[in-house]
Amino acid sequence: MCVVIVSGGMDSVTLLHEVVRDASQPVLALSFAYGQRHQRELQCASTQTRRLGCDHRILDLAALAPALADSALTDEQRAIPKISEAMGDPQPPTYVPNRNMLFLAIAVALAETTNRDTVYYGAQKHDLYGYWDTTPEFIARLNAVYGLNRKQPVRIVAPFMHLSKSEVLKRGLALGVDYDETWSCYAGGERACGVCPTCAERLAAFKEVGLSDPLVYNH
Repeated sequence: MCVVIVSGGMDSVTLLHEVVRDASQPVLALSFAYGQRHQRELQCASTQTRRLGCDHRILDLAALAPALADSALTDEQRAIPKISEAMGDPQPPTYVPNRNMLFLAIAVALAETTNRDTVYYGAQKHDLYGYWDTTPEFIARLNAVYGLNRKQPVRIVAPFMHLSKSEVLKRGLALGVDYDETWSCYAGGERACGVCPTCAERLAAFKEVGLSDPLVYNH
């Protein structure tokens, strides 16, 4: 049995579909409301989990907002960078301090509490930019720590860690994932901006596989 972290974006939704397809036990999907400007992703997560018949829990991390405020994803006064501004930056403005560590720690705790031994994490190989807490080294070190559990160790699995966005997309298309019900854009608008780093990766992935993205974009 397992927990799958589902943001509502392309990668985590694709991973959820894969895990549900292969799972022999019910899957517990976990999402987080942490003050992100792009909360539409949570609506997509709810839609996808409902379609798959998963137990879905959204944890409200509002109390942690002060610790996560130093990011363009959580501070509406800070501009969301374009992909050209994020490329080559070892810590782009869209990085949320220690967010993924917090998410994984909570997911591991929930897995242990509900007698599950695996947490699935949808980190993928960023083609144009990246974060330290989505790297193979990060996952390996966390697993070394959680392996110290004396009774019920929980393992973090990130199957897309070495896949590009287009490779993830191909796997999702083969599974019949409805990408119209996913959200990637970092901005909090009604339409995807089309120019932020995650929009750029998403659009490039659809172009690489020869398809049009079903989302509507401002640019």
